[in-house]
Amino acid sequence: MKPQYQRSQNMAKRSWIRRVLIILVFLIFGVAATFFGCNRIVPVFFRPMETREAAGLAAEDTEIEVFSSSLEIPWEIVFLPDGRVLVTERPGRLNVIGCGGGVYEIEDVVHRGEGGLLGMAIHPDFEQNNWLYLYFTTQDETGTINRVQRYVLDKQGLSEMTIIIDGIPGANIHNGGRMSFGPDGLLYITTGDAGLPELAQDQDSLAGKILRLTDEGEVPQDNPFDSPVYTYGHRNPQGIAWDEQDRLWSTEHGATARDELNLIEAGNNYGWPVIEGMQEEENMETPMAYSGTDYTWAPSGAEFFDGSIFFAGLRGSSIYQAVIPEDLADDIVVKSHFKDDFGRMRTVKAGPDGMFYILTSNRDGRGTPIQEDDRILRFDPGIF
Repeated sequence: MKPQYQRSQNMAKRSWIRRVLIILVFLIFGVAATFFGCNRIVPVFFRPMETREAAGLAAEDTEIEVFSSSLEIPWEIVFLPDGRVLVTERPGRLNVIGCGGGVYEIEDVVHRGEGGLLGMAIHPDFEQNNWLYLYFTTQDETGTINRVQRYVLDKQGLSEMTIIIDGIPGANIHNGGRMSFGPDGLLYITTGDAGLPELAQDQDSLAGKILRLTDEGEVPQDNPFDSPVYTYGHRNPQGIAWDEQDRLWSTEHGATARDELNLIEAGNNYGWPVIEGMQEEENMETPMAYSGTDYTWAPSGAEFFDGSIFFAGLRGSSIYQAVIPEDLADDIVVKSHFKDDFGRMRTVKAGPDGMFYILTSNRDGRGTPIQEDDRILRFDPGIF
C-alpha cells in the first residue's frame, strides 16, 4: 500500500508542476505580448505548421513562406499600424489576422460572378480615426451596383457605417474594385464598365472610370469634370500604384489579350471601347506597356517597389514586373516571375516588414485549386 500511495503522491506532484508550468508559460506570453506587441509574439508561439509539400511548394522554394491558407477567393490585403493584417474574401468576409483576430461578415454583399467584397483601404490617419473603406457589389432597386462604405474598426469590431459613394454600375463581370489613398490624401477607386462598354466613354456614368474623392466622399475642387470622375475610358482596371515621383499607374484587363499598364493623368481618356492595346485615336491614351495581341496577363493588384511596378496576373498565373525607365520615352520591359507555380494571382502587396505578400485566386471558378488554396504567400522581393 505504501508504494501505491507514494505513486499517487508523485503523480499529484507532477500534475501540480505541469499546471504551474502552463501558468508560467501564459504569464510569460502575456508579459511579452504586452511589452513587444502581441502581433509580434503570436506568430512565434502559434504559427501554423505546414509541410512544403502540403502547401504545394517545391523543396527548393525555401524563400517562399505560406503566410495563410484555406481562404476563399481573397481579393485585397492591408496592414494595420498595430501589426494586424486585413484580408477581404469575395463571398463577403473580412478576415483580421493577428491579435484580436476574427472574421466579419459584411452585410449586403452580393457575391455573383466577379462581384462581391473586393477592394479595401485604410485611412492615412487610421491610428487616430480607425477608418476602414470597403468596396463591394450589392443590390438596390435599380439592380446590381457597387458601393464604397466606411467603417470604424476598433477592438470592439466594425461600427459607424457610412456610405462614401453609391450607384456605381455593377454586373457579374467588370466591377473594377481597387482602392487606395494617394500621396495627396485623396481616395482613388477603380470601376469597371459592368459589361456595358459604352458606359466607359460616358462622363456622366461612374462605370469604366478611376474615381477620386475626399475621405468623406466629397468631390475635390480640382477634379477635372466637377464630379467623382478622375479619368475615363477604362474597361476593367484592377490595380493602382504610385511611383517614387508620385505618378499614378493602373493595370487594366483587355478584351482579348491586349492587357494594359497605363500612366494615369487627370482628365485623360484611355480609349475603351474605341481603342485598345496600342491602337491610336486623337485625344485618347495608349498604354505605356501591354501584353500583346496573343498573350493575356489579366492584370490585377499592383505595387511599386524599387523602380518597378509589380502586378499580379490571373490568366497569366504570374507576378509581372514592369521596369520603369528614367525616360518614359524608352520602352518598359515586363518580366514574368513564378509562372504557373501557384496558379492565378490576384494581388501583390509590400508589407511593413519589407516582404511581398501574394494572394492567390484559384477558387474563383477559373483556377485549379489545391487543398490549401487560396493562400497568402510571403517572400523577400530581393529574390527578383
